[in-house]
Amino acid sequence: MTWKKKQGGSAGQDPQAEAGAAARFDLGKYKKHLKWAIPLAVVVVLVIAIAVRQAGQAQTTEVAPEYTQTSVTRRTIAQTLSTTGTLKAANSYTVRTLVEGEILAADFEEGQEVAAGQQLYQIENSDASTSVEQAQINLDQAQRNYDTIADYRYVRSPVAGTVYTLSVKVGDEVTSGQEVAVVQDASQMVLQLTFPSADAATFQVGQSAQITLDGTFEVLNGTITEVSGSDVLSSGNVLVRNVTITTPNAGTLNTSQSATATVNGISSTNSATFSYREQRTLTASTAGTVSSIYVPEGGAVTQDGIVLELAGEDLEETIQNAYESLRSREISMRNAEETLANYTISAPISGTVIQKNYQQGETVESGKEMCIIYDMAYLEMTINVDELDINQISVGQDVTVTADSVDGTFNGKVTRVSMVGETNGGTTTYPVTVQVEEYGALRPGMNVNAEIVVEQATDAIAVPNAAVERGDVVLVTTESPSAANAIADMTAPDGYVYVQVETGVSDNNYTEITSGLQEGDIIGYASTPTFSYDEYGTSDLMVMGMMAPALGGIG
Repeated sequence: MTWKKKQGGSAGQDPQAEAGAAARFDLGKYKKHLKWAIPLAVVVVLVIAIAVRQAGQAQTTEVAPEYTQTSVTRRTIAQTLSTTGTLKAANSYTVRTLVEGEILAADFEEGQEVAAGQQLYQIENSDASTSVEQAQINLDQAQRNYDTIADYRYVRSPVAGTVYTLSVKVGDEVTSGQEVAVVQDASQMVLQLTFPSADAATFQVGQSAQITLDGTFEVLNGTITEVSGSDVLSSGNVLVRNVTITTPNAGTLNTSQSATATVNGISSTNSATFSYREQRTLTASTAGTVSSIYVPEGGAVTQDGIVLELAGEDLEETIQNAYESLRSREISMRNAEETLANYTISAPISGTVIQKNYQQGETVESGKEMCIIYDMAYLEMTINVDELDINQISVGQDVTVTADSVDGTFNGKVTRVSMVGETNGGTTTYPVTVQVEEYGALRPGMNVNAEIVVEQATDAIAVPNAAVERGDVVLVTTESPSAANAIADMTAPDGYVYVQVETGVSDNNYTEITSGLQEGDIIGYASTPTFSYDEYGTSDLMVMGMMAPALGGIG
């Protein structure tokens, strides 16, 4: 259409000038398309050349590759997995305060080693101490009250002796203060006599006395246990004093037996009957029902021993209320002690203080970070291993650790292989924990490289990776010992034969040969690629080289 427009110009115009103008117009418009036309033309020519070259393939010559020879040797081959990670301390703890107040002591510094339980900060705690003291008083009172009420269910004997009388039986209802038993201590008998006042004034407690039983005139040994300090007037208008004498009872004395006594030859002014040294009437401390009798009438009971037990709903409710009150006081006491303990801040772990935020004399608010402690017993890092490689990783494997910022290599161990993976972008990785105990100049936060030996062969027959061709065959010289196992139907370059091998571990450079080769074999492998040249001296590589600029121009 453009050309048609140009041929239909104004009448009277010079035809040659018109044709030249038309030509200039077309070249200017399509000049920008020439950069596409030239490369396309080159591509067309090259395609034709390749086609012609393939048609005359009978005239193509192939340049034989150059072979490198090397001896079969033994070496250690390790297949490794390399990745990166960030080091962190074995454990870390940020110490925070749960209370507020003035810091009275902070006797540690950054970089200092501290032990678990060591005091770091002491905060002023006078109010908390007072609360603990008051809570202890309340607890003691509640404990005594509970002990007293809980013991109401038991009727105890305040003295050791014999239950002389028992006035109740199991199932009887008793009221508070009701008499239920009498306990006597019959092991010793007491005789209270009067002596002339002047003589009694010289008597002493512990002094011996001789007791004479009325009727039988049997003499017993006794001991003065009490001497009255005041005089009384006897019926014969004689001043006398009361003297108490105690004697052991072999079971023959009772309260109906009377006797007199002499002390240092001085006789008592009267005769009196014996009484038991101890006799107590037992009463119920609360109302209830007799549920058990522990000591029957005539039985022996120890001091503070239980004679009988009471039961009843009202009694149990009273005891339960006392117990709940006690528990409430115990909880209050524990809370007060825990609050007081918060004013003393101790190291939760053993380690190194890497940050100290507050000093002695400063005031701190509740919840603030006081310091940070790192446990530097070892360093560890977590690396993410691809799902294709994770089954090659196990706990205990050695890990070589290096860092760009620290010279040397460091030994690590795999300590944990997680069973839970994380999927991202269609790929699943599994966290693996690596521990480094001898970490030298490494520090937490450093980015490091980790290399894990997943498979290793030591003292293995090995060849360069390039020597193992497809189908696991290797070229050996015809003079090599393993040439005797040559593959008959495979054509090899002059001076070589192919042998079948079995491979094992491989790394970036070498492959383990588990069978098929032996020490002393000389192997060969191509060190230059093979290219075909046509009769004009053009190779496949040259053709591709010429096409590259043209193809690049197309873009």
